[in-house]
Amino acid sequence: MGAIQKEKVRLLAIQMESIIGELELNIDTVKNLLIANLEKYNGADFLFLPEVWTVGWYTPAFIDSAETIEQSKALKMLSDIAKKYSVNIIGGSFIRKDFDKYYNSCPVINRMGELVCLYDKNHLFSYYGDNEGSYITKGTNPVMVDLDGIKIGLTICFDIRFPEIYRAYRKAGADILVNMAAWGKAKKIPWDYMTTSRAIENQTYMVALTQTGLLPDGKENLGHSMIIDYEGKIMDEINEIEGAIYAEADLTKMYEFRSKCTILNDIKNSYEVVIK
Repeated sequence: MGAIQKEKVRLLAIQMESIIGELELNIDTVKNLLIANLEKYNGADFLFLPEVWTVGWYTPAFIDSAETIEQSKALKMLSDIAKKYSVNIIGGSFIRKDFDKYYNSCPVINRMGELVCLYDKNHLFSYYGDNEGSYITKGTNPVMVDLDGIKIGLTICFDIRFPEIYRAYRKAGADILVNMAAWGKAKKIPWDYMTTSRAIENQTYMVALTQTGLLPDGKENLGHSMIIDYEGKIMDEINEIEGAIYAEADLTKMYEFRSKCTILNDIKNSYEVVIK
């Protein structure tokens, strides 16, 4: 894989509590958390944020908190941070307005503060009283971004239940997978097992990042963010507080491991089920 095998990359992920519908307050909160932790850890190569940190997980508030790319205060703040600290930002997600449609979109911003791409959430959660699909238009494709020669496969929350998207990233050469979520506390077991499984089955570093804090109707966010290595080991984690997790991803060791256990070579072209 060339020079990428010699890379060690510093990963920093921020766990926070959004105040429902309070766009500017949430932007200020995140800005302060970013500055404090970038200075605490003396910078990072990649910085990650959770899903809908601008508005919180409450779908009726999505539309009023939506921003266009051109006028987004959230993107302006992230761009300024990226330039000041020379860090690539995988910006969680915000509600993006595009004419008469709304998307749950992850912005990716490079070290120069430039918006490199957007990933629109492919699978919308509309179960157990949530109705994301009533407000949001689903994305059409997975998006893998190449920053500094490191390939990162992007997913948001409910995407974690669809292993096909992660396998597609791995086949396309992903070095790191990320799921940015606002995950409910009542679903801790699925979160812990599915995020770890995506790392193990794809032999890939996994950043599993969610919000913490209270939600309307007595619900809560889980607040169990993790950085997981290619064998499923938790490198760093945080529970129900605002803060950060940090780890160095050793891609040399990851590629050595992959070369010794070449599981992708064993995938069949078809898994047609025979019913007897």
